[in-house]
Amino acid sequence: MKAAFFKETGPPENIVCGDLPNPKPQAGQYLVKVAAADVNPIDTYIRSGLIKMNLPIPYIIGCSFAGTIAEAGPNARRFKPGDRVWGTNQGLLGRQGTSAEFAAVDECWLYPTPKGASDEQAAAISLVGITAHLGLLRDAKLRAHEVLFVNGGSGGVGSAVVQIAKAMDARVITTAGSDEKVARCKKLGADFAINYKTEDVDAAVKKFAPDGVNVWWETLREPDFDRAVNALAARGRMILMAGRDARPPFPVGPFYVKGCSLHGFAVFNATPEEQRAAAMDLSRWMSEGKLHANIDRIMPLAEAAAAHRLQEESTVGKKGTLTGKIVLKI
Repeated sequence: MKAAFFKETGPPENIVCGDLPNPKPQAGQYLVKVAAADVNPIDTYIRSGLIKMNLPIPYIIGCSFAGTIAEAGPNARRFKPGDRVWGTNQGLLGRQGTSAEFAAVDECWLYPTPKGASDEQAAAISLVGITAHLGLLRDAKLRAHEVLFVNGGSGGVGSAVVQIAKAMDARVITTAGSDEKVARCKKLGADFAINYKTEDVDAAVKKFAPDGVNVWWETLREPDFDRAVNALAARGRMILMAGRDARPPFPVGPFYVKGCSLHGFAVFNATPEEQRAAAMDLSRWMSEGKLHANIDRIMPLAEAAAAHRLQEESTVGKKGTLTGKIVLKI
């Protein structure tokens, strides 16, 4: 099968698109004929060696995918050949990745693709959607009519946060770096979108939510806690999902006096049961037209190294050149 893989961590140029043996599904696994896989920041961290993991070598890149069941392994009973499925959390903790023509995936990480959703959409929404769902429902316990703020509402995670919060009837404030991205955020459902390059974000947030923000979702690698805590309402909740090496100052006094709470999480630590519950909601919202993946571009598998370079420049390099997800079409 064709696959995008590397034999040692390093720069994007270490990724090779070549032939590898087809995987064989083991007990409780399915062989999935992959149609689409997306590119996430964590993929670049693993490839570069920034996140140290025990990797099977050669290591196939990618953690999310969508495709069709090709074969069932022993004791795998939930799906049958021909069923369309999507999933994420692959390429982690010893599991092989998904940027290949075939992937052997444990039954617990597979979800039925809803009718009307393309494989590209399902793959692109998978990791960011489950991330947003866990942060908003499990951790922040967002309620209808509360005010949520998310940095970067046109990005992969940010766009999922905006849409899921709106599906829960919250009021959403977000930021973007251009008028075009602001328009995109409004199209996704944001009640108020701010161009952070031309507007005073803090003043705009205060005007929209004079009593404060109930949930602040932080996507930046270097959070400004003074700013966030100042914007939070009493008993406000803050979600952290980035900044592995960040050590910013923290305003302890204002934070505890307001009775706020801080929630940090890495999605790959969530249990299969937690992720499946999130996936079922995502599939329902996709089928109802309430959730759409924000795709920046679709690239062929052969351009996986170029895709990694673009993702790395946009996130680690802080260029912000992407407006949404990169999808690799297999």
